[in-house]
Amino acid sequence: MTTTDRLDLRGARLVEADLRGARLIRADLSDVVMRGVEIAGADIDAPWLLGGGSLLVNGVDVAPLVDAELDRRFPGRSQRRAADPEGLRRAWAAVEATWAATLERVATLPAGTLDVQVDGEWSFAQTVRHLIMATDTWLRGAVLGVERPYHPIGQPNVEYAADGHDPSVFSAAAPAWDEVLAVRAERVAMVRDYLAGVTPADLTATRPNPWAPEYPETVLSCLHTILEEEWEHHRYAVRDLDAIR
Repeated sequence: MTTTDRLDLRGARLVEADLRGARLIRADLSDVVMRGVEIAGADIDAPWLLGGGSLLVNGVDVAPLVDAELDRRFPGRSQRRAADPEGLRRAWAAVEATWAATLERVATLPAGTLDVQVDGEWSFAQTVRHLIMATDTWLRGAVLGVERPYHPIGQPNVEYAADGHDPSVFSAAAPAWDEVLAVRAERVAMVRDYLAGVTPADLTATRPNPWAPEYPETVLSCLHTILEEEWEHHRYAVRDLDAIR
């Protein structure tokens, strides 16, 4: 397999190109037009599509259909855009229940399953560690303003170091699973406790975006990001658990 990093094909016209079996990772395909293409067996994963974008297949916008199907598959996911305190509390309770059931499932799987990576994606353990990092970013850092929000057990994404952030705040060694579970439980409780006392006025307050401080975000937007992270990474996690099985 040929690997090409940071290939710039903006505005390119590919005619009769053979891309069978190609794997595009973190590629920007916005506004790509494909005509007369063979896409049988294609597998597209675009979490940001569901933020208001469209995906036309034979003239049909399938984005709303995909969103509705994901809501059907993952009960409680549809509440992730709740806009009031009580709705957010229900949304977080759904997240907690979903992850609790998945952790129970994982506990019954063979030893080593937690660390298996499918197609180079994060393992289950790494995914849970990333959610620790996401909570630290958007709740501890953005909403609560903690100066050093990150627990070293967190799993940073590729963009973290690429954007000039210091990766040394995270541990290079893989921690024990029991430690991951303990820190994860603390972060889950932290979100629950914050939502227990949040008010409508709190939700409209603004905070600097942790990745682009010059752009303000509402507290509600920060909480929505946490909910999106939880549901998207749960989807990835169970997808890979099914593949391992």
